[in-house]
Amino acid sequence: MDSVTHIAIGACMGEAFAGKTLGRKALLWGAFAQTVPDLDGLTSFWLPTSKVLLAHRGFTHSILFAFLFSIVLSFIAKSWHRKAPISLKRWIFFFLSALAVHIFIDAFNNYGTGWFEPFSHARIAFDTLYVVDPFFSVFLLISALALFILPRQAHSRKKWLMIGPVIASLYLGYSMVNKILIENQVKKDLNNRHIHSNNLFTTPAPLQTWLWFLATPGDSGFYVGYHSVFEGSKPVQWTYFPQQKSFLEKWQDNSEVKDLIRFSKGLYTVEYYGDTLVLNDLRFGQEVGWMDPSGHFVFHYFLNKKEDNEMVVQRGRFARWDENSFKSLIKRIIDK
Repeated sequence: MDSVTHIAIGACMGEAFAGKTLGRKALLWGAFAQTVPDLDGLTSFWLPTSKVLLAHRGFTHSILFAFLFSIVLSFIAKSWHRKAPISLKRWIFFFLSALAVHIFIDAFNNYGTGWFEPFSHARIAFDTLYVVDPFFSVFLLISALALFILPRQAHSRKKWLMIGPVIASLYLGYSMVNKILIENQVKKDLNNRHIHSNNLFTTPAPLQTWLWFLATPGDSGFYVGYHSVFEGSKPVQWTYFPQQKSFLEKWQDNSEVKDLIRFSKGLYTVEYYGDTLVLNDLRFGQEVGWMDPSGHFVFHYFLNKKEDNEMVVQRGRFARWDENSFKSLIKRIIDK
């Protein structure tokens, strides 16, 4: 999830842990603990971009890291708050919980998290929440702000502590139900077209959980499309994209290409933008693809113009967005 959401979650956890004892300092400890795993972004200062993609949400999002760093943070916090009636064991439980929640929530995005690093490079991704989803985050943020503003002894703090996490949890469950519904609807459509759907990939389109991006392998390529939970059995409008692996024949031994293929989990295509060879990771969807089915993919990595690959994941997420594209997203969700 985005950093603001993690900070809000951490603040709520800090309040539940020691709000009455430490006041706002407890919220700040929780927010800090929720931020720590994303410090892996600093690797961009010394690693090449393809390595940064694998480092992000890698070891710092692992179970081992959560155990080790919770102990480190606990000793620091215990030393800082010597007079507070909080045992080292309680500090460890708190920080371990905060770090565990961070890596658990991130696994619901399509980027994936390295829970089992460094023993396994497998990325866990449930693909049920878009990385920035205001419907998931807004009540968490409101709760965190309320807890930060209200006096320590205010009776309403308990209410605000519950509102954000409960609504966010319900929304998360709702998004999982939507994923199951979408996959059932789409698999029926694929079966009607005699397309095998064993490797169907589904993930929400930006900012919500009702319109979903779809990708499934075909002969030497992928079919991609969008489907709304409100469309029911309405046929999916698929667009075929050839994978074009042959374009990578001269790059077979290139470590950068190997990293990208591993990162994409095999869901990639290759094409040329003019004279630039591009590798697309399909998992991140298309630039306003619900409006332009033939549009570029959000994640497009320039293989022979490496200097243009900064912000490779973020640059396409909201490319071509304007008032019309936002309206088209809403219309595409509800227009049966």
